Amino acid sequence: MPQYLITALDYTDDQALDRRMATRPAHLEMVKKLKASGNFILGGAMLSPEEKMKGSTMVMEFENEAAIQQWLDQEPYLLQKVWEKVDITLFKVATV
Repeated sequence: MPQYLITALDYTDDQALDRRMATRPAHLEMVKKLKASGNFILGGAMLSPEEKMKGSTMVMEFENEAAIQQWLDQEPYLLQKVWEKVDITLFKVATV
């Protein structure tokens, strides 16, 4: 199954962090579902120098671009305007 590196940057307005924190439980529930289905490999929050969350990075795998779009259409961080910009790049986790 193709793997992807997903980098998502948060909005930078004054309410951005508040929206992130309010939406975080729903986002983490989505991540749990993605992990259970085998789509989520790893991920976490990107931090500012002040250690405040400012975005997300994930490694995921999906069957095809339609499956990625289905996830994006349901992702709480997009629906609640937490993520402003999402970049998706084909990726391959190294096996050592």
